[in-house]
Amino acid sequence: MDAFSYNNIFDTKGIEYLVIIAFLVLLIPFWIFLNKRAKNRMKLDQSFKGLTLNTLQIPQGLFFSRFHTWTYLERSGVAKVGLDDLLVHITGEVKLTRGLEAGDKIKKGDFLAEIAQNDKSLRIYSPISGEVVEMNPLLDKNPDLMNSDPYLKGWIYKIRPTSWVTDTQSYFLAEDASMWARQELARFKDFLSESMAKISADPTSVVLQDGGELRDQPLSDLPKEIWSEFQDDFLSKKMLCKEKRCFRKDE
Repeated sequence: MDAFSYNNIFDTKGIEYLVIIAFLVLLIPFWIFLNKRAKNRMKLDQSFKGLTLNTLQIPQGLFFSRFHTWTYLERSGVAKVGLDDLLVHITGEVKLTRGLEAGDKIKKGDFLAEIAQNDKSLRIYSPISGEVVEMNPLLDKNPDLMNSDPYLKGWIYKIRPTSWVTDTQSYFLAEDASMWARQELARFKDFLSESMAKISADPTSVVLQDGGELRDQPLSDLPKEIWSEFQDDFLSKKMLCKEKRCFRKDE
């Protein structure tokens, strides 16, 4: 039999490895516990926030569409597009599925992307016509940017527009954007009052805070049926905007 040597693990660096392993065994569950507590605390804090006009970011240089998307024309002639802050605050955290790739052609009102939360989803429509130039690579690494920073780092696509002036002439800019957001908040509150009455004996306890203010992320705890109605009433291509007021074609 070939000769062999025996090394006592405690006489070598093995003891150091065991200490490290033991430390990790204790650290990992503790880290998971703290991370879970932080997420729960964040959700709890959000539930106490009200959804008002002062909550929203409304940058003055962007064009806001009735689809609750925004667009901004850069000096290069390429336009960024993304979700507006009101939609982000209404839905809460969502995951994005992009429906286009660089080189694809798109028309205003065409399907742009889908946002989803568990089994609930909303279709998002393009605010402009043109050719897709780039998808935001930051969203691949950090999809939460679309929720936390929808205007600067959380944009979805860059599109080279083909009819910029025509597409954006009815959109909301600067002071008009703020007025429109105020109207949309009031319209959303009316929508919830009607929709929630179908599923809850006391709808105000679900979506409103004391004092009648909307709570932040009100759709996040509501069922799929309400999301479908929201799609039809707020994001549908049947919506029209005249004199800074939006309504359905069948009204």
